[in-house]
Amino acid sequence: MTIKDSKKFCPLDVAAWFINRVDRDSGDAITHLKLQKLLYYAQAWWLANENVSVFDEDIQAWAHGPVVPSVYQEYKDSNWQSLSPIEDFQFPDESFESYLDAIYKKYGKHSAKQLEKLTHQEDPWKQTRGSISPEAKCNKSIDKILIRDYYAGRIDEKWP
Repeated sequence: MTIKDSKKFCPLDVAAWFINRVDRDSGDAITHLKLQKLLYYAQAWWLANENVSVFDEDIQAWAHGPVVPSVYQEYKDSNWQSLSPIEDFQFPDESFESYLDAIYKKYGKHSAKQLEKLTHQEDPWKQTRGSISPEAKCNKSIDKILIRDYYAGRIDEKWP
């Protein structure tokens, strides 16, 4: 059971796309916590539908839900504050933006805490953490096969 190879993106580019997608004129905002959950769902549903990773980096099962460590390092100083748009950013693949937009439309309407709660109810995060307390520190990687198979099961997809 393997995941196919394909062109993958840098997690920071995908993060920048989500940060810039926010409609700030209507009062929307994106925090680091919400960004992490959007990255997780972008990875999860692409794995489920295409059996291909959006990015190579592992997602870890932290206390507040799934986290991409490199994105955490980039934005950790923002704490709970809204992230500012990234000037002059161009996503490297325009054709992939419609997929990211679909993820944003499905999950972007939820608050960071709602998304955290949602990920805490789903098997990939729960199984990876096992018996670790929900608030305890954990840096275990959530297996991509586990992510793929869980979300594929929700759409009646099966991968060999």
